[in-house]
Amino acid sequence: MATAKLPATIPALGGEQSLNRYLSEIRKFPVLKPEQEYMLAKRYEEHADPDAAAQLVTSHLRLVAKIAMGYRGYGLPVSELISEGNIGLMQGVKKFDAERGFRLATYAMWWIKASIQEYILRSWSLVKMGTTAAQKKLFFNLRRMKNNLEAFEEGDLHPDDVEKIATKLGVSETEVVNMNRRMSMGGDASLNVPMHDDGEGQWMDWLRDDTPLQDENVANAQEAEVRHEMLGEAMQSLNEREQHILAERRLSDSPKTLEELSQVYSVSRERVRQIEVRAFEKLQKAMLRIAGERNSAALIG
Repeated sequence: MATAKLPATIPALGGEQSLNRYLSEIRKFPVLKPEQEYMLAKRYEEHADPDAAAQLVTSHLRLVAKIAMGYRGYGLPVSELISEGNIGLMQGVKKFDAERGFRLATYAMWWIKASIQEYILRSWSLVKMGTTAAQKKLFFNLRRMKNNLEAFEEGDLHPDDVEKIATKLGVSETEVVNMNRRMSMGGDASLNVPMHDDGEGQWMDWLRDDTPLQDENVANAQEAEVRHEMLGEAMQSLNEREQHILAERRLSDSPKTLEELSQVYSVSRERVRQIEVRAFEKLQKAMLRIAGERNSAALIG
C-alpha cells in the first residue's frame, strides 16, 4: 500500500513510552456530525483543502486506535499498529466519496484494517505464516475462533477444536495445527503492562471507556447494512428452490425441519439436506466474490 503524508496536526507518536499521551490527546478531537463530515469531504475533494483533510483524519484517530488494539495479540508494538492504521485512514480520506451515502468511518475502516494487516503480514513474514488466501484468513481468524471455543490452553489444540476451526474456515486440519504452533511462538501482549514508569495505570484502564465511540457505532451499523445488501445480492445466485430452503432452514427465526420441507417439495429429507448444503456453499462463494469486487472497487476509488 502506498504511503500517505499525514497532516501535521496529528499528535506525535514516537513509541510505546509516548503512547499514553497520544491516546489522551486524540480524545480531544471532536466527532463530526454527518453534515460537517460531508462539507469537509467535498472541500477536500474539490479544492484539495489540507485543513479539511486534517479535520477528517483527526476526528477518526480514536477509531484507528480502537481497531489497532484488536490486533495487539500479534506481538507487535501497539504504537506501530496505530501508525500503520493512521496511514490507512489517510488513504481512506483521499479516496472517500461523500456522495455515496456512507459515513467516512464505514469506508475508512476497510483501509485502516488493510493497512494494519499488511504491516502484520510483513512483520511475521510470508514464509512464516503462508501465502495463500486461506492461510491468511486462518492467520487473522484463528485467535477469535479459539476464544469462541474457549480453547485457552497452551500447546496444541484439542482435535475436536481443530476439526471445528478447519471446517469453518475451509482449510485442512494440518494447516490449523501448524498455524496455531507458529502463532503460539509469538506470544500475546498483556493488557496489564504499566503505562507509566512508576508502575501506575495499565493498558486495560485505557480500554475501559463509558462514553460511546460514535464513529465506531456508526461504522458498525453501516457495515451491518452493507453485509445485509451483500447477502441479498448473493441470494440471487441461487435458484428459487435453493433460496426458499436456505431461508427457511438458516435465515428464519423459526427454522423449518427437513421433514416439513420434504413434504413441500415431495422429496426425501436427505435430498432437502443436500440442497441446503449445496445452496449454502454457493451462497458463501457468492458472498466472497461480491466482497472481493467491492474491496477492489474501493481500492481503485
